[in-house]
Amino acid sequence: MERILILGGTAWLGRAIATAAVTAGADVTCLARGESGSVPAGARLVRADRREPDAYDALDGDWDDVVELSWDPAFVASGLDALADRAAHWTLVSSVSVYAHSDAPFADEDAELVEPADLERYPDAKVHAERLTTARAGDRALLARAGLIVGPGDPTDRFGYWPARFARGGRVVIPEPADRYVQGIDVDDLAAWIAGAGHAGITGTVNAVGEEYPLAAVLAAARDASGENSETVALDDAALESRGVQYWMGPRSLPLWLPVEARGFSRRSDAAFVASGGRRRSLAETMRRTLDDERARGLDRPRGAGLTLAEEAEVLRG
Repeated sequence: MERILILGGTAWLGRAIATAAVTAGADVTCLARGESGSVPAGARLVRADRREPDAYDALDGDWDDVVELSWDPAFVASGLDALADRAAHWTLVSSVSVYAHSDAPFADEDAELVEPADLERYPDAKVHAERLTTARAGDRALLARAGLIVGPGDPTDRFGYWPARFARGGRVVIPEPADRYVQGIDVDDLAAWIAGAGHAGITGTVNAVGEEYPLAAVLAAARDASGENSETVALDDAALESRGVQYWMGPRSLPLWLPVEARGFSRRSDAAFVASGGRRRSLAETMRRTLDDERARGLDRPRGAGLTLAEEAEVLRG
């Protein structure tokens, strides 16, 4: 039986990877503080604080795959120091945020990277983590550059905002969708690929991204999933910016809306992912799963991204 170690495994993606690995028949251990949630049934939790020097002491033996989710430079370095020599395969979950430019559609894994200057910044820290991993694990390493992760349990509220908003009915403010795209990958599809890639010994660098869809198609899928025939009000970038609406995520935002100059961010090449066995469910299925989760969590709950109904009414008034 394969022994899989996940450095994490109790939060969103990490727990999904643990679930996928257990389902595939692996012996799964998760190293975490255990404060973000529980491990899935069938996995073992080793409680540890990676800030402590003895964090890895309870981990014995060799591992068929180690999955690192952190972007903290100290955690990445200490994990490699403690475990790289005992791992047949090492997976670093990285990000497409490592790329220096987002203006060219269909750029592949050879595109220019950010040069790390400030390791407090997410892109810089992920590039640094990639370099540490490659230096220590060499040709045993897989750098999985994840794109936008979506689906049930998303803590960022980016994707889920839209089906939840349409489900609440009324007039819905949307960004002018022409020439805008979304490239989200369902969390469980990404997790299944990561677990499978370790089993198959896939190495190198892969953009682990979803299929590319026009933003208009994503918004239509959100409305269809909701079952509401809501009226949409499309505003162009200038109008939204003048009314204090933010791009992409966070408070007072329209999630998934990106500046025109970032048109390549959601159109990364997925050729390596598909060639390495990546599979992605339909947009409609992911949207249904997301809306079911949004309903369970509460359509009216406070959110980390999007417009409140009061903010939306203000934007509509101009």
